[in-house]
Amino acid sequence: MTENKNFIYSTIEKDFSESGEFFGKKIHTRFPPEPNGFLHIGHAKAIFINFLAAEKFGGVCNLRMDDTNPSKEDTIFVESIKRDIKWLGFDTEKNLHYASDYFEDMYEFAKKLIKKNLAYVCDLSPEETKKFRGDLKTPATSPFRNRSIEENLDLFERMRNSEFEDGAKTLRAKIDLFSGNFNMRDPVLYRIMKKTHHRTGNNWPIYPMYDYAHPIEDAIENITHSLCTLEFEDHKPLYEWVINNIDINNKPKRIEFSRLNLDHTVMSKRKLKFLVDKKLVLGWDDPRMPTISGLRRRGFTPDSIKNFCQQIGVSKSVSTIEYQVLENCLRDDLNLKANRIMAVLDPVKLIIENYPENKEEEFEIENNPNSNSAGKRKIIFGKNLFVERSDFLKEKTKNFFRLFPGSTVRLKSAYAITCTSFREDSDGNITEIFCKYHPETFGGKNLDGVKIKSTIHWVNTNYCFNAQANIYDSLFNCENPESESDFLKYINKNSLKILKNCKIENNLKNCKPGDTFQFLRNGYFCLDSIDKSSNIMIFNKTVSLKSSYKK
Repeated sequence: MTENKNFIYSTIEKDFSESGEFFGKKIHTRFPPEPNGFLHIGHAKAIFINFLAAEKFGGVCNLRMDDTNPSKEDTIFVESIKRDIKWLGFDTEKNLHYASDYFEDMYEFAKKLIKKNLAYVCDLSPEETKKFRGDLKTPATSPFRNRSIEENLDLFERMRNSEFEDGAKTLRAKIDLFSGNFNMRDPVLYRIMKKTHHRTGNNWPIYPMYDYAHPIEDAIENITHSLCTLEFEDHKPLYEWVINNIDINNKPKRIEFSRLNLDHTVMSKRKLKFLVDKKLVLGWDDPRMPTISGLRRRGFTPDSIKNFCQQIGVSKSVSTIEYQVLENCLRDDLNLKANRIMAVLDPVKLIIENYPENKEEEFEIENNPNSNSAGKRKIIFGKNLFVERSDFLKEKTKNFFRLFPGSTVRLKSAYAITCTSFREDSDGNITEIFCKYHPETFGGKNLDGVKIKSTIHWVNTNYCFNAQANIYDSLFNCENPESESDFLKYINKNSLKILKNCKIENNLKNCKPGDTFQFLRNGYFCLDSIDKSSNIMIFNKTVSLKSSYKK
């Protein structure tokens, strides 16, 4: 992956120079996902930015589960996050932390803020707090702002001891009710939430808000650079207020960058969860989802995602990237790595009339012309083959150079054949194609007086197996469903097409889930799973050979 100099690297270099604020220290970054869903391609960008910055400048990147909201979090999501980051190529155990590790510290820091008269217990409900938030001309108000330090300490301790019901009280920072940044108008630091936490159980009836917890986590872990997306830029003053008002020496530096937006999909974790919960997709790892697990199941590679993130770069400009950019990065990677295989997705039988009935020939062909180490494989040629139904027409049409009565084509790595006739059923569906082969054309030799314009792939009917192919399209018909209030209206009902009678050459019989191949002329496919009830192998179409992107 080619290094891309960006403003984050320039800032880090300056910060660790002799005149910089972190001179003499080592860089320490963190990736802090909330375990309330699966990671998506946008998180991949943040993962690479944080881990690679630490790697480039000889430091450390922590993986920290920001588990401060037990109402939405689960160990299932924790494990999926670790699995995805490990798959992308980074260690998930060496520097693994949890926000819940610091609950006691956060609680003690909050009490000290109260003692400094910088925090108070408020009895306003969430609805009332919103009502008294004010506007650009009117300050926020709270009738509980002037409680005494002693009363606030007592109430906060009673909140900790579970004396009050959910939502009855909050702990708020005492900052500035007139601030033009509404995040600074006495934001909530703690709320009462009597939910079982996946790590701490029922030990805590109160939980810190993200904007309070996050800077403390960074400071405790000695983070030097807190790299996050621009959506948190308006929260930066609160981040710095917390850091500057708790008794801790480390002062992390915040740097914001633009989040990744991808067209024809949604990146909101809330919307992705809605798709899963309403069973509009087959789970978080559905190959149509932009989740890392979904992309992996579809056949994407870590290098293709890494190269994509490198190619789009790092900036503060908000933009939406075309999905075809991601697909092109995948094609570039698979073109070098994926073995070529002959697979017929919509088969029709082809019979070579002048080929001996009991004769078989073994041909050796290369697995990947772009890889010297890919080696070769053997395929068997015979009288009865399967070819793609779309490779045949009953009558010649303009610009169609494949099979029709009287036409000559080349069979991949074998002979030239000429179509003599065909057979169809009562509905007009082609059931058999009849041809004759030209023995003198083996090895790519020409046929006298005939210009062969097309080569088609095939499989031997006796040396292939049945498989299922899942063909995917965009999950949404709309270019930017994220911006639509009723995004479900744009779901593509034809985003999955299942082909059940595919014929695959026998060389793939022993492949494993996750293995990716180029099915000649059909695109790249990845083995998804094996249906244990029928022993059918299921292949997901990863990407077409050429861009199929539709404006």
